[in-house]
Amino acid sequence: MMFAKTFGCVRFIYNKMLSDRLDYYKETGKKLHNTPAQYKEEFPWLKEVDSLALANAQMNLNKAYHNFLSNRKHFGKPRFKSRKNNRASYSTNNQKGSVRIEGHKVKLPKVGWVKLCQHRPLPENSIIKTVTI
Repeated sequence: MMFAKTFGCVRFIYNKMLSDRLDYYKETGKKLHNTPAQYKEEFPWLKEVDSLALANAQMNLNKAYHNFLSNRKHFGKPRFKSRKNNRASYSTNNQKGSVRIEGHKVKLPKVGWVKLCQHRPLPENSIIKTVTI
């Protein structure tokens, strides 16, 4: 259940930020620098999911804009994310051991322990920086 909520919130924040940027650009002709934290007051349910997942959605949107502006022939305009896409995912970052693997389980922020099917062993003493679900 928590994964579905996180997938939905990440998609929502990406689409909301994209929509606000497009509207702001049409009105002023300038670039809007918005963050997920600005939307938590208006949409309090965004506080229930991992904040780093929302921050990564912002980074993905920034990268999509950067790619579009740097090479318009190769990259298309950033598009809205669809609920009907079967490949829902989100990324989170490891801060102070918030993500760790023990045995056949992985601990994720705001989710807790989840069963893990590990296909490749991690090198000894490796540090997990980012996890994509």
